[in-house]
Amino acid sequence: MAGPADALAQFRRHGGRLAAAAARFSDAPRPWLDLSTGVNPRPYPLRPVPRSALARLPDPQETAAAEAAAARAFGAPADRVAAVPGGEIALRLLPRLLGARSVAIAAATYSGHAEAWRAAGVMAAADPDAAEAWVVVNPNNPDGAVTPAADILASAERRWTIVDEAFADPAPEHSVADHAKGRLVVLRSFGKFYGLPGLRLGFVVADPALVAQVRLAQGDWPIGAAAVAAARVAYADDAWAQAARARLARDARRLDAMLRAGGLTPVGGTPLFRLVHAPDATEVFLRLARAGILCRPFEDPHRLRFGLPGAPRDWGRLQAALRGDAP
Repeated sequence: MAGPADALAQFRRHGGRLAAAAARFSDAPRPWLDLSTGVNPRPYPLRPVPRSALARLPDPQETAAAEAAAARAFGAPADRVAAVPGGEIALRLLPRLLGARSVAIAAATYSGHAEAWRAAGVMAAADPDAAEAWVVVNPNNPDGAVTPAADILASAERRWTIVDEAFADPAPEHSVADHAKGRLVVLRSFGKFYGLPGLRLGFVVADPALVAQVRLAQGDWPIGAAAVAAARVAYADDAWAQAARARLARDARRLDAMLRAGGLTPVGGTPLFRLVHAPDATEVFLRLARAGILCRPFEDPHRLRFGLPGAPRDWGRLQAALRGDAP
């Protein structure tokens, strides 16, 4: 059997690797509790999509209506919003569209951004201030740090500035989507806040000229019928969003207290996930995995990230595993 360090390696890239966890920890109790992602554990109550909608291609007018619903939620004009099949696609598409020859990526953050720019042949700038493009995740993943809007807008005055707002929905006051134009590009994710990442739905908020390029690069059917329906309904449901924000804030505080009681120290995060310091993070990860609970490890051997439990039994399982109770 691989040693502890090897056990964590395959789980560092991103969360959600339940199949790998089940294979590696085959004796763990089922079902697995996945706390390795920052996804709302209480999804939006989306109605099933009629089979008739799945039996045809989405009409471009329906896609436009989904984009308009998202634009209203973001506070942006509809002609500055393009739907994409997940924010991941957008962040990998942009380096090939913008034409920047160098990039600076702010802080330790989501690794997909650096991968995307490397794959496009764009070099990391030796001097970040001289980079032709700047990428910032805001709030940042995994520490939740917030970059002031003034810094973002100042950067966009002189270079391409890409702001990944995948975790902005719980705290929309930090968003700059309403300012997206010129060289300011904002990426938004549907699945995290609305708890439906399997829909693969995201948006590029940008100058109309860039939005046109994004649409051209994807063709006439960028998203499927289920994603179209979800955007049109969920983004219009302000009451649900407000209630979800309040609940997520309460649950994040509850999770912080539970983690502290388990000997871990919260050091950051957003209402959708918490980052902790743990002197023995590897052992904590393994102990939880053996109890059928997957959290997120990092290269830093003292850091773990936890998503929010949802059902009462899930909170109980986590509490028992943090105490070291036998599953």
